[in-house]
Amino acid sequence: MSFADKVISTPVKDGSLAVFWLGQAGYIIKTPDGSLVAIDLYLSDYCERLVGFKRLMAKILEPSELKFDVILASHAHPDHFDCDAIPLMLGGKTKLFCTEDCVSELTKLNIKEGYEVIKTGDLFNACGLKIEVVPCDHGKDTPYAVGFLIRYGNKKIYFMGDTCFREDYFRDERKRNADLLLVPINGAFGNINETEAAETALGLSAKLTVPCHFWNFAEHEGNPYKFIKSMQEIAPNNKFYLMQMGEGIII
Repeated sequence: MSFADKVISTPVKDGSLAVFWLGQAGYIIKTPDGSLVAIDLYLSDYCERLVGFKRLMAKILEPSELKFDVILASHAHPDHFDCDAIPLMLGGKTKLFCTEDCVSELTKLNIKEGYEVIKTGDLFNACGLKIEVVPCDHGKDTPYAVGFLIRYGNKKIYFMGDTCFREDYFRDERKRNADLLLVPINGAFGNINETEAAETALGLSAKLTVPCHFWNFAEHEGNPYKFIKSMQEIAPNNKFYLMQMGEGIII
């Protein structure tokens, strides 16, 4: 069974969400009615073509294999906004919600419709989900980068996006007690490292923490075993899970 078939065939009960990991910081969320929301998918070799970062984790989905209802892009870095894949994913019912820095990339691709620009503080509904655009700190050179709080019924997913460690996040009640916390662990290019990810899981009282942003490029670093050890030492009562590439979990 292909990964696309797996996504399509996975049942999702009312009140739950299915979450699939595609490597790097890419996720697919499936709702009970079968709607599909993509977040920061990297599906090509665009980074190698652009800056020489070779993909080390195999591609498991072609851009045209699934038809998404919504695509979310947290910022314009090429491993989050894949300019080789985006044109093949848009069209028809698909709506792209992207940050301001993605607009220049869309202009280069001659894409003039099918998208909406988002910024910190925005709140919108899509596919039965309430999506809140929340701030992140990916460094002064990436001022438009954001995270996403995704709510469905009494479920909450916090996709942190690319961000450095910030203790002030812990005091933001919106971000606390997420059913699923998706956190980078590579510790490079302005991102949280493995130890900081454990401190973040503890500080935010996350019910389940899943790490991402590791192993796809040699240059990005990230050690999931170090994350495990950090969770055991720093947040021993917080649940965590390492997803295989292509795996789905139910929240």
